[in-house]
Parts: sequence; C-alpha cells; structure tokens
Amino acid sequence: MDERAKTENAPERAPGRIHLDHAASSPIVPRALEAMVRQSGLVGNPAALHTSGRAARAVLEDAREQLAEAIGAHASEVIFTSGGSEADTIALNAGTRRPGRRTVLIGATEHPAVATARTRMAGVEVLSCDRDGIVDLTDLDERLDASTSMVSVMTVNNETGAIQPVSEAAERAHRVGAWFHTDAVQALGHVPLDFATSGADLMSLSAHKVGGPVGIGALVARRDVELSPWGLGGGQERDVRSGTQSAVLASAFAAAATMAVENLETEHARLSGMRNRFVERVRSTITGCYVNAPAEASPAIVNLTFDGTRADDVLMLLDHAGIDCSTGSACRAGVHQPSDVLLAMGRTLEQASASIRFSFGPTTTADELATLAGLLPDVVSRARAAASVAADVTQDPS
Repeated sequence: MDERAKTENAPERAPGRIHLDHAASSPIVPRALEAMVRQSGLVGNPAALHTSGRAARAVLEDAREQLAEAIGAHASEVIFTSGGSEADTIALNAGTRRPGRRTVLIGATEHPAVATARTRMAGVEVLSCDRDGIVDLTDLDERLDASTSMVSVMTVNNETGAIQPVSEAAERAHRVGAWFHTDAVQALGHVPLDFATSGADLMSLSAHKVGGPVGIGALVARRDVELSPWGLGGGQERDVRSGTQSAVLASAFAAAATMAVENLETEHARLSGMRNRFVERVRSTITGCYVNAPAEASPAIVNLTFDGTRADDVLMLLDHAGIDCSTGSACRAGVHQPSDVLLAMGRTLEQASASIRFSFGPTTTADELATLAGLLPDVVSRARAAASVAADVTQDPS
C-alpha cells in the first residue's frame, strides 16, 4: 500500500471499495473530524451576546482567519456558505444586478452551478473554448465592453481537470470595469491558490472536496465588491448571507483546507506520478481510449473516453467491481446525459456519452490505480459488447 495513505492525515476508506470519485466528495480527513469533535459541544449562537454565544463566535472567527490564511485572503473577505454551488449562485446573482451593466460572460465548460445561469438569469452569455476546454481569450476580448458586469471562469475544470488562464481573463475583465469570478472548488489543495494575487474579485470554495464536511463552503469577495443580499434574514455573513452560522463546520473546513494547502506540493507530485502511470498503462492496453484534458491539468482528475461504450455501462460494471467513479459532475447525479463540458470541447455526442471521470485524493494509492487499470480492459470489452447489442436492437426492433 502507498505510504501516503498510512499517515495520520489519511481519511478512512469505505470497506471493500476503491473510491476514485474525490471530485464529487472526498472522505473527511482526521484533522477536520477532530476539529468537529472538539467543537461539537458548542451550544451558543455566534450572534448571541452571552458567554456561550461569544465562545461560538470566537471559534467561527478563528476558522475564518485560518481559511483566509490558507488561500491568501483577508479574513473579512471570507463569506461562509452552504457549499460551492451556493457561493457560485451568490456571485452570479450579484453580477447580474450591477447598475448600468447587463452582461455576464461565463466559460463554456463551467460547473452546473454557473452553467445553468445562462437559462435562468438574464444577460448571461457563454464564451467559446478550444478542444482542450480552455477559454478563448480572443473571444473574451471581442465580447468585453462597458456593459459587461462580470466574467466567470473556473480555475480547474471539475470534469477534465483543465487549468484555466484565470489571471489573464481577470486582467481583461478589469480593463472594462467588470468583476471577475472563479469557481476554485477543484483547485484548492491541488494547484497553488492565492486570492490576493489571483486577480479574482470573487472566488468560490467547498469543504467536502478537500476532506472537510459536507454543508459548508465559502465565497471569497474583495472588500470593495458590493454584493446583493442573498435571501432574507439577519445578514450574518457580511450582510450577504443570512442564517445562523455553524462554527463547528467552519472549524472543520478551515482545518481541512489548511492541511490540503500544507500537503499541496507533495500531493501534487504523488498524484501526478500515479495519474501518468495509470493513463500510460490504460492507453497501452485499450484501443480507442482518449484523454480529455490539456497537458496542463490537475493531477487529481483524469477523464477518459472509451470509444464504442456507453458511460453508464462502464460505471455500473466498475461499481459492481467495487470502484467508485463518475460520468461527470455529481451535481447532475441520477440522470446521465452526455457531458455538456465535452460537447463544448467539440466532442461528438457518442464520445461525450462514452466518457468516465476518475478523480483522486489522499486515500488514493498506486495499488488502487493498478487494480483499476487491470480491470478496465475486460470492463470496456463487456461494455462495448453491451452497446453493440443495444445498437442492433435499436436498428431492428423486431
């Protein structure tokens, strides 16, 4: 077993299963769990003035400062949310409400929390991308004008791991006075992330992608960015988000984020090596297998197309073998559709319907990826046979 997985920082793995879906949710790490247990006795509301309330407030603000330090931000810029999707929604909502500005430009390969804005919010337009899923900066230059309110381009793509040129995009946005927002949920802990130097005005984060608890995230917003209130209530989070904050979840989020940043360099190298060896072996043993990512990508994600298969068949066969993976964003779980991300990258409907995402984290070992690589040739062969039979039935239903 890989030595990294034996350390005290490695979370427990599900018995009998190989979890390769960390981009959907990564197991909670011991340091985050310890923070939750340590603070679980808190009974005060952080907004209350009594002793218990002040104690809860102290834990909340300590967590805010710790998270801010981990990502190169000021504590006052951290707005706790229920997760990355809510952070994205608050940012996009604010972008569509800026006086005198009516257009929000978003990347073509964004997470559904941003991508669905094009059909649910007025004035949202989609930027083109190349076959690697990288935003077209020339298209951005041509679309930017005084009416542009916001540009939103994610830092690391959640399906392919592609790393976007966010600094360049932010610089262009600022030339016309537009805000720049980035969904950095898949970047935290996998690529260097520094809010102060990123050029971003707004940045979305999520705890459970880095070994923190489900149910908390953050929108990091520069202090000069005026955000619209999101919902009704007491405006506990910078008059933007209302509701009683969970000091316990905030503390665990900060602990997980800090650990992820501390381990970034060693984890990046470890995952890169395993990912490269895995991809090389799979491509050498399976014909018609393609990697959907540019050369510069997160080492924690690999998206593979297996020609002649249906992704659902591959996923179910692997699931039966005890391996967790996905066909795309977990926020669309339940109904598999061809990946909008891959379609935007110019893949055909068949290719976008035949792609699987494997994503890695602290529990992932070289042995696990070797097991997967050993299983895949037979799994893909069986999936291709099933797809062929299905195609024959469709063509000749009699």
